[in-house]
Amino acid sequence: MARPVLLLLLTACADPLDGLTVVGSDPPDLPLDGLDAPWRDRFDAGDALFETPFTSAQGLGPLFIRPACASCHADDGRGPGVVERMAGPPEVLPHGDAVRPQHTAGATQGVIAPADPRVVLTQRNPPAVFARGWIEAVDADALFALEAAQAATDDGVSGRVARVAWPYAREADTRFADHRPGDDALVGRFGLKARVATLDAFTADAFHGDMGLTSAWFPDEVPNPDALVDDALPGVDLDDETVLLVADYVRLLDLPARAPASADGEALFAAVGCAACHVPTLPTRADHPVEALAGRDAPLFTDLLLHDLGDDHDDGIVEGDAGPSEWRTAPLVGLRFFRRLMHDGRAATVVEAIEAHDGPGSEAAAAVAAWRALSHDDQRVLATHVSSL
Repeated sequence: MARPVLLLLLTACADPLDGLTVVGSDPPDLPLDGLDAPWRDRFDAGDALFETPFTSAQGLGPLFIRPACASCHADDGRGPGVVERMAGPPEVLPHGDAVRPQHTAGATQGVIAPADPRVVLTQRNPPAVFARGWIEAVDADALFALEAAQAATDDGVSGRVARVAWPYAREADTRFADHRPGDDALVGRFGLKARVATLDAFTADAFHGDMGLTSAWFPDEVPNPDALVDDALPGVDLDDETVLLVADYVRLLDLPARAPASADGEALFAAVGCAACHVPTLPTRADHPVEALAGRDAPLFTDLLLHDLGDDHDDGIVEGDAGPSEWRTAPLVGLRFFRRLMHDGRAATVVEAIEAHDGPGSEAAAAVAAWRALSHDDQRVLATHVSSL
């Protein structure tokens, strides 16, 4: 369902611009153009489920973070929910590295960070969900080509394709799981460290980790201090179709429309090195099962590769194929809807986000240096361009 919104762009320069630029009605929760009736029906059904708060009688808990998908992804955007993660010795984190403070269905306590100096607590902002179907549709061959091209340069940028296994109880839908021919490992695309290969798995993961809702992908309840192995709804909480409908809703969301890009801003974006990782467009698979996503150029502004952002972004967590300071290049599509930037929301403006890419060991250090060498006027042009994405 379309929900017209009036949004404000992020301030795009260290010295404030002349007020904030108002963006008109641009609802991001519209389906792809040209969907046939069966896909459109799945989109509408998934949309309703996405908005639905679950209760303990429906399997919520025993631990959870939020009760509905929309609680973390309001208007399909990046918030208001956040997730806290912990790094520390396994013996002080017996219930995993995720903070799950809410409890229900017989649980008496949630999981919170222990008062132990060895535990480091970090925040992760949820991703937007619009344009995720385009990310899933990107041709894996294009990502391996980018990996090879970056490895051949001497600019310090050398991303790599995340290679992930399929650890879930339910088999992968081979229509959407992509890999290099002859390779058992799938291409990771979703999650801040690209640990998940498909939207089906990502949706099941969110139901499980954020709401405590079990499914064929995750049939066991999350570890909890009460050692509960079930909740108020005995057995597996969600049928396959519920998970797949929500996944299809996310898969079929269209790209948010935007005003024509600034030619000067685009040129500066490339000149300073932003486009090396935040690649403006990526090709989608010609054989993608959703015709509206097949054989297209997706304007995502990411290479979907893992990059080392250095010591300042080391959260102490190894996740999938990614090390503690490695992060998948964030897609900048729809950035104008984001209230905070970077994986942990540390930046309130585009300028703060650019500066946050610097630091010891960061692959983006050279790009930040090139940004700092720009004239003040060119910095304004570039930051305003990024704010419009």
